[in-house]
Amino acid sequence: MKIIISNASSEPIYEQIVMQIKAQIISGDLKEGEGLPSIRKLAKELQISVITTKRTYVELEKEGFIDVVGGKGTFVAIQNKELLKEKKMKSVEDLMSETVLEAQKLGITFDELQEMLTVLYNN
Repeated sequence: MKIIISNASSEPIYEQIVMQIKAQIISGDLKEGEGLPSIRKLAKELQISVITTKRTYVELEKEGFIDVVGGKGTFVAIQNKELLKEKKMKSVEDLMSETVLEAQKLGITFDELQEMLTVLYNN
């Protein structure tokens, strides 16, 4: 599991970690049932507070991305296939929304944007 924390980011550290773990689960880099590091081990690896990693795992569990099994560890939750597809679609929609806003700021027309997307998609 690869996590990069940016001190320059305006987002809290726990949110940065949550977003990166979610992205790895959605992309399939972290598989269903795969074990995650303990709270203490992750804190040590990332050189952050145990409280921060605890908050991260609580948030991920609340959102259904991980299961915490007392005495056994923390695991990637078994995902409902439809829900996982919906999460992937939402992720793409978010990125596309940012792209559309940026294109509008730069004066790029819908047709130009559509052409760019077609070229990128087909390559």
